[in-house]
Amino acid sequence: MSEEYIKKHQMMVSTENRYLCFSLGNEHFSIPLLQVKEVIGIPDFTQIPYTPNYFCGIMNLRGKIISVIDMRKKLNIVSKGTEENSVIVCDLENITMGALVDSVDNVINIEKEKILPKPNMQSSIKNDYIDGLIEFKNQIIVLINLAKSLSIEDLIHIEKSGS
Repeated sequence: MSEEYIKKHQMMVSTENRYLCFSLGNEHFSIPLLQVKEVIGIPDFTQIPYTPNYFCGIMNLRGKIISVIDMRKKLNIVSKGTEENSVIVCDLENITMGALVDSVDNVINIEKEKILPKPNMQSSIKNDYIDGLIEFKNQIIVLINLAKSLSIEDLIHIEKSGS
């Protein structure tokens, strides 16, 4: 094996277990760091008529038009009401989207074996977007799958907006 292959493999393994943690209201969430393209401050949005209330609109990210979704509204969480908001630009399989969050907290390294299973809930409660729970510094952090949090309607709006 070449030295370059070994370095590349080590880097993949080290980023594979890393998660970007963020806050929505008083709750803590995380997504795999491999999905994160960048984190930016609040840009100017162009609102699109007749979209769900959790669509902030579209933005121009260095020549690429992407949709931005307010994750607080999408997941029905009350905002902290602070002006510290950020947009996490994510690559989800074949789409790029922005996720508006209250704050980006940190990046943590958690081994896959330490991720707790998602809680059992009533079958009427939608929780298939939850991939597990992380216990970190006496906090429970919900590991979410952004792609699964989107509905078919969301994907259509994102696709039509230019992603």
